[in-house]
Amino acid sequence: MTSEDLLAQLRNVKYPGFSRDIVSFGLVKSAAFHDGVAHVALAITTSDPKVPKQLRDEVERSLLSLAGVSKATVEVAVQAAKAPAGPTGLPSAKPGASSGIRHAIAIASGKGGVGKSTFAVNLACALAQVLSAQGRPGRVGLMDIDIYGPSVPLMIGLKGRPEVEGEGQDSCLVPMERHGVKVMSMGFLVDDNTPVVWRGPMVMKTVQQFVQNVKWGELDVLLVDLPPGTGDAQLSLVQTLPLDGALIVTTPQPAATQVALKGGLMFQKVNVPIVGVAENMSYFIDPTGQKHLIFGSGGGIATAERLGTVLMGQVPLIPAIREGGDKGMPIVVTEPEGAAAGVFRGIAEALLATAQKAPSRAM
Repeated sequence: MTSEDLLAQLRNVKYPGFSRDIVSFGLVKSAAFHDGVAHVALAITTSDPKVPKQLRDEVERSLLSLAGVSKATVEVAVQAAKAPAGPTGLPSAKPGASSGIRHAIAIASGKGGVGKSTFAVNLACALAQVLSAQGRPGRVGLMDIDIYGPSVPLMIGLKGRPEVEGEGQDSCLVPMERHGVKVMSMGFLVDDNTPVVWRGPMVMKTVQQFVQNVKWGELDVLLVDLPPGTGDAQLSLVQTLPLDGALIVTTPQPAATQVALKGGLMFQKVNVPIVGVAENMSYFIDPTGQKHLIFGSGGGIATAERLGTVLMGQVPLIPAIREGGDKGMPIVVTEPEGAAAGVFRGIAEALLATAQKAPSRAM
């Protein structure tokens, strides 16, 4: 029995709530075998006290199923979330840098192609409008951690690179701002024609740095636009930033709702509550006033019911929403009195009401 045999077996152990194994996540620091005893050391970063025990139990069970292993000892080191200088060029993470964020909400879909980023941009602008009307301008942030395909800068109308404040280890990035929303995105840090070809650990470091090395200031709400899937970015986020909830975005058809359901269940497994479901591209109204259910109907409410949450709103399929995203002028800003803007503001108000029931995390 060799260490390679043990690692091969440990590739069957998934991190709680994720489809990826603990070996490819880089959580196994050592594996050795001697006189029938398998010794494994793990290093994880989590704020959930249940995760270390769950991993220890699953690793022991997996190792003991190997022929020749009579005993398994598993050491789990729980580390604080911190990241060294990474591929973005950001300085080392500063613990507590996100302490001014009162509520952090993930915007997730599980599946690509459902308009999640367009939804996130318009929702952020709607939140900014609602809070500004309450006398709290500049209290909304939008963090785009779709590392491989960041589209938020285009959709919100921002170009260039963020400023750096301070020097050396005390420096941090200052978010760019537009339409009353503070924004940070990978799209600000790489050229438009440069593909990001990274392995998991580099993605995880970048997400940690976006949380801990960006001067978000005092925010009532930080929306986090997640990439599709349940992998590196999602895991790093829940390890680094305590989330108050996740809002699941789907379109009505089963091809989208089945994946959205899995995305929602992933958050529940890592103890992040689902604050609601939003149905995008719900219907189209033609010039004669007739309503067309292009992607079917009922998917949003069915997903919400299966996740034990509520359907927060149904966003219509309107060409102006796409056009606004292409021009960097969200429809919530250009047509504030329109039907779509009304839906987004309704979701924003419901989200604020839900978030305000939870204890504030800001210090």
